Amino acid sequence: MNKKPLLTVSLLSFSLSMALAATTAFAGPREQAKRIHDRIAGVPPSELVLGNMEALLADANPANDIDAALMATNNPEFYRVTLKNFAASWTNRDQSQFVALNDYTATVIGLVRDELDFRQVLYGDIIYIGDPALGLPAYANGNNNHYEALENQGVDLQAELVQRTQSSVNGLPSDATAGVMTTRAGAQAFFIAGTNRAMLRFTLLNHLGRDLEQLQDTSRSPDRIRQDVSRSPGGDSRLFLNNCVGCHSGMDPLAQAFAYYNFNYDADNDPTGINGQMVYNDVGQTDPTTGTRVTAKHHINSTNFPFGYVTPDDGWDNYWRAGVNSLLGWDSTLTGSGNGAKSLGMELAHSRAFAEYQVTKVFRAVCLREPGDSNDRGQVTTITNSFIANGHNLKRVWAEVALYCKGE
Repeated sequence: MNKKPLLTVSLLSFSLSMALAATTAFAGPREQAKRIHDRIAGVPPSELVLGNMEALLADANPANDIDAALMATNNPEFYRVTLKNFAASWTNRDQSQFVALNDYTATVIGLVRDELDFRQVLYGDIIYIGDPALGLPAYANGNNNHYEALENQGVDLQAELVQRTQSSVNGLPSDATAGVMTTRAGAQAFFIAGTNRAMLRFTLLNHLGRDLEQLQDTSRSPDRIRQDVSRSPGGDSRLFLNNCVGCHSGMDPLAQAFAYYNFNYDADNDPTGINGQMVYNDVGQTDPTTGTRVTAKHHINSTNFPFGYVTPDDGWDNYWRAGVNSLLGWDSTLTGSGNGAKSLGMELAHSRAFAEYQVTKVFRAVCLREPGDSNDRGQVTTITNSFIANGHNLKRVWAEVALYCKGE
């Protein structure tokens, strides 16, 4: 068999790889500036911007490097495309980026744009809407028309998003707001049907980088596991003791924070809740099934194990502050207990794991790979420390990561 064509292709491939490596290895300030801009904004810079970035990178003062990278965040496409795609998968159970702009993603974009403490994403009384002067459909609790119109018109989100208190827009009491968790999109995805455990699971997955299987700890007390969890699934109690308890012993005491929330929708004619609406049982409101503010979904399937925990209110406790999950770096200034989604959001967002995972997500988006070797992992640690020290400003994280991946 003639091996020459294969050898020729292999040599050509090797030559191209070496050429690309050489280009990266000897990239000058202009090439580095273009790479930074491309990775952050997703589009080439103008000649003026490229020249200004190049000059800053070529300057002997390394403090100017951050200013150079931040110039790329001034491009409207950073907000309209990069950040929208960055956050879109957090808003649905399929983790798809192919979803319309909504109040969840708009709020993430606004927090980054305004360089606010990004931890508010899980507990702030904050939301971003389109400027009313644009003549868009008004924000509505029962549909996403406002944001779809905002996106369809190709509006510059850097200029036209305005900050509001969430309570003034969706009618929740301020102390019941919890950042993106209590946006309409968040509720549609994670308060719909079920038992509201999905809100906890996907918040952990999207914002702390841990799914429930990674958090299993069978050493925690099972005293708060609800009645709907069978203690002998399939007739075998060992499955509960060696598997189910590992997640539910920590998950159920935390998810209790969502006891007063629900998402009402027409399951027969609108199964995905396109026209559904989040509801919250405020003080003085009682559910006819439970006789308390706790929604009926928290008492479903009670015959699975009648002696299990019956949810009485929205009081939560973090059993994962002890045991193996203490490594998530919980904030020692917080108590690890509270009532409602807002205080739970603060517990999660003030953890070291939250800060580190924000940096990891930006690293993936900018460097187009997972943090791999010791240099990458060390840089994630360094940028995480900087993120914390700089008031949890996520826009700066984009700049710092882009500088690391700019090529030498």
